[in-house]
Amino acid sequence: MQSTVCIRMDTPLKKEAERLFSEMGLTMTTAFNIFVRQAVRDRKIPFQISAKADPFYSESNMRVLRESIAQAERGELVEHELIEV
Repeated sequence: MQSTVCIRMDTPLKKEAERLFSEMGLTMTTAFNIFVRQAVRDRKIPFQISAKADPFYSESNMRVLRESIAQAERGELVEHELIEV
């Protein structure tokens, strides 16, 4: 016997997930079944969940990156010589 589960997610995320799973030879249904089976078998989420965000995506770093992009678009970048140590 099978049941239907309905979930909501952002459309771009769904499309990206479908592409990824397709590359793996999986459907979205198969991928979710794998996730749920692993969670039930191990009695835990099969990956680490953390409130600690990746510092690369911090607001302060994103400001620096946006400003760097703006400088590049304005042609204001300074070329530096690579010095190998």
